[in-house]
This record gives sequence, structure tokens and C-alpha cells, in this order.
Amino acid sequence: MIWALVAGLAPTLLILLTMSALISAAETSMTAASRGRMHQLEREGDQAARRVNKLIGNQETMIGAILLSNNVINIFASVVTTQVLGAAFPGWLGAAIATAVMTVLVVIFSEILPKTIAIARADDTARSLSIPTYWVVRIFGPLADGAQWIVRQTLRPFGIKLDAGTDVLAAHEEIRGAVEYHHSEGLVESRDRYMLGGVLDLAEMDVSEVMVHRRSMETVDGDLPPREILAETLASQHSRVPIYRGDAENVVGVLHVKDLLQALAETDGRIDDLDIAAILREPWFIPETTSLKDQLAAFLKRQNHFALVVDEYGALQGLVTLEDILEEIVGEIEDEHDVVAAGVKPDADGSVVVEGSVTIRDLNRAMDWDLPDDEAVTVAGLLIHEAQQIPEVGQTYTFHHHRFRVEARKGARVTSLRVEPLPRDDGE
Repeated sequence: MIWALVAGLAPTLLILLTMSALISAAETSMTAASRGRMHQLEREGDQAARRVNKLIGNQETMIGAILLSNNVINIFASVVTTQVLGAAFPGWLGAAIATAVMTVLVVIFSEILPKTIAIARADDTARSLSIPTYWVVRIFGPLADGAQWIVRQTLRPFGIKLDAGTDVLAAHEEIRGAVEYHHSEGLVESRDRYMLGGVLDLAEMDVSEVMVHRRSMETVDGDLPPREILAETLASQHSRVPIYRGDAENVVGVLHVKDLLQALAETDGRIDDLDIAAILREPWFIPETTSLKDQLAAFLKRQNHFALVVDEYGALQGLVTLEDILEEIVGEIEDEHDVVAAGVKPDADGSVVVEGSVTIRDLNRAMDWDLPDDEAVTVAGLLIHEAQQIPEVGQTYTFHHHRFRVEARKGARVTSLRVEPLPRDDGE
């Protein structure tokens, strides 16, 4: 009698578990498939890739429909199994056996096995299952949308508002996660990892984080005689020099070396006849809260690669150039006129001597570290933020799995530190 019931249950259970396995494989393959390859195949006329792109285009509804259908099938299979085994075994024993059997079968054959195959061959699996997935979404999609509406209404009283366009995945984080994963697998080099990460970070960083601070700006007094202005401009490492009058922060124009040489040629080399004020370019002031992404677009639009940064009160804070932004992507750019000042000097004992003005991002890139740069821009700024005071020479602090020792200080500025990475405990 018992074996007859089990034999009668087997075909139904096999069909339900197969359907559940296919749906699980579809869920994994659709989210893991290469969108770039799917778009390329669609352009080549592949109809399966076209269906995959259409499904991925409304990812929230697709995932909701898949999860809903999979749960319906698994619950139905569990109910059928419980009824059959409950009739064969008295009391709670039938339900216990049904629970154990269905747990093993669903976890192994409807979850782990199909998802493993789907991950290994995501593109091919997604294309193969595009038709059944399309009909699952057509049938269960409206129910999934209704469930999402109920979820939003339930969360609204708790202050959690999700609009209808909220996606389950953020594109930038998806790309960043893929880059980090492939880097950990050794498929993406550290330099490429930082370049791709730098592109993604442009929208999250302000110009204040990459600008040359006003203390480090090379400026020239516009009240000096033309000969001295020429000498100081040529002595500068840069092709554009801010010109001020009276107060060093009162920038009245920007002197371009090319304009200066052209004016010099027009006066037949008579330096004292130069009219510096006539060849100054109007300064471009931007707020310090401007994102690097917006400023990069502004540089390209205005065809101007030099801007002065001011705070909310209009006070000069520094300057930023196109090169400063590009260096956040590709790393330090040096030419034949740059003075190579190695702000990071590794020592034989494993520690690193760092100038206080070195940015945390540059130190992380140079040493492949992961010091946080949310609260400070420079290494000295990070130390002051963590110490909550201006440290004295010789003081040592330990945070973020690194030991920081102040080597030199000039006034209130920490000019040199020794940083030593500390071993991490397992699991950190």
C-alpha cells in the first residue's frame, strides 16, 4: 500500500521539481548573463538574446514573477507530498517524513544543482530558457507587481518609500562588484581595478577632494613689473598661473604662458612694454561642492582646463585642472617639467614614510591598501580626524589596521608620518 502511494506520487513530484529547477536556473542565468554579449547577439539577429534583453530590461518584475512562480510550485509539491505520506504514515510522522524528503529534494535538485549549472553557463542557459521565462513573467508578472505594491504600501508608514522605478540593483554597484570579484580572482589587474573604480567614483567626489589647496598654489603678484612677472611665470612648473592684486586670494586673472610669449613677440622682445593686464584671461570660479563628473563635463564643454575653487562665501579654496580629474582615473600623470616628489617612500621594515599632504587615494593606490577616504582627503587629515586633535611629533596611533607615527610637524600641519600595516585577525 505504501509503495503504491509513493509510486503514484513520483511522476507528479518529478514534474514539479523539474519545473522548479528550470525556474531557479532561469533566475540565476538571467541575472548573471553578460548584458554586453546579449546586446551584441541581438544586433546580430539572435531572437533568444532579444528576449533575454527584454526580460532584463524589467528586472524587478522578472525576478518577482520567477520567485512567485517558484514558491507556488514548491509549496504545491510539499502539500501533495505531505498528503500522500500523511495517508501512509499515522500522525505527525507522515508530515515529518514529507518535510525531510522535500527539503532534500528542493535544496539539492531544485536550487543548488540548477543554479550551479546556470552560473557556469549563464549566457547559454539564459538564451535556452528565455521562452519559458517569458511566459512565466506574462502569467505571474501582474501578481508580482501587485505584491510589490503591497510591499511599498506596507513600508510607507515606516518612512521607507520606494517608487515604481526603484530597481533591485544599482548599475554602478553592479559594475563595481563585478570588478572587485574579478580582481580577487586575479582576472583584473590592480591598475585596471583602480581606473575602473575611479570612473565610477567621479559622481561621488567633489572638486574639493582633488583640488590644489590655496596654500600650495603658485600665484604671481600682478602689481610687479612685467620683467618680474615674466621671470616668476617661467619659473613655475605650470602653463597657467593665477595673477592676484593686493591680497593673494584676490585673483584677477589667469596668465597663460602661450599668451605671454605671443605678447612678447608682438613687442619685439621688449619685456618692459608688456601689458600684462591686457593678456590675462578671465578667471573661472566654481563651487567646492561641484562633483568631478559635472566638472569634467564642464571642462570639455567650455574647452577650459583650469578653474578656481571657492567656498559658499566666495573665499578662494584652491584650483582644479582637467589633469587633476584625469589623475583620479589613470593615476599620477608626469611630464618632462614635473618635479617628481615621491610622497610615499616604502622602508625596509615594511613601513612607509608618507608626506602629510599625500591623498588617501594615492596612498591606497601606491600600496594597495584600503584606508577610508570618507571623512578626510589627505593622510594627515585622516590622522587628525581619528585622533580628534593635532598630534605631536612622536605620537603613535593605531586605527584601520595600521599604525601611524608622526615624524614631523610644521605649525599646525602634520608634514610627515610613518605608516605601518598591522596583521589582521582571521575573518576580518
